Amino acid sequence: MARIIVLGGTGYAGGHLAAEAAGRGHQVLAVSRTAAEQPVDGVEYRTGDARDEAFLASVLDGADVVVSALAPRGDMADKGAFRALQSTLARLAAEKNVRLGVIGGAGSLLVAEDGPKLVDTPEFPTEFAEEPRVLDAVLQDLRESDESVDWFFLSPAGGFGSFAPGEATGIYRVGGEVLLTDSNGTSFISGADLALALVDEIEKPAHRRERFTVAY
Repeated sequence: MARIIVLGGTGYAGGHLAAEAAGRGHQVLAVSRTAAEQPVDGVEYRTGDARDEAFLASVLDGADVVVSALAPRGDMADKGAFRALQSTLARLAAEKNVRLGVIGGAGSLLVAEDGPKLVDTPEFPTEFAEEPRVLDAVLQDLRESDESVDWFFLSPAGGFGSFAPGEATGIYRVGGEVLLTDSNGTSFISGADLALALVDEIEKPAHRRERFTVAY
């Protein structure tokens, strides 16, 4: 059993992760700035602002893994501030010997081995482009971090989100830097199956200091 801290643990991705991890017997602490509207049995909840370094350090005490399901939107949309938060999280995780996972977006994935990135294609909506660019910058910061930071970065499929929750199938495919699509060219993963992939990675680490993606 691992002690898993989920930052943004009441959001879409974080909530699914917290529920999956607790259901598999892990000790889960979901951290968010607002209380959970629908608490999950077996999950501990704590409210607070992850941008407060003292608070962030306190929730990492005794943890085995911390997963950031935070998104650079709303009052966290500032690129510099969000990158600084993630850098602080990485530093604290290394200091406390906690494995770090970051849930990123699909936008920074390549559409083919020779590129371009999904966010740089003409089809990608410009109004949604900033968030994946910020998360891509976080990924580059992790790649340049000290070897003491034990991290993984999971980019969901292109169709991942609360707008298309899908169902739990218990299956998924794993890829690397290239967006995974099915035979119809669709890239999709449900919230439940993304959480399944995350807890599988926590239980049996296969991606140290690298990014991977999952889809059907």
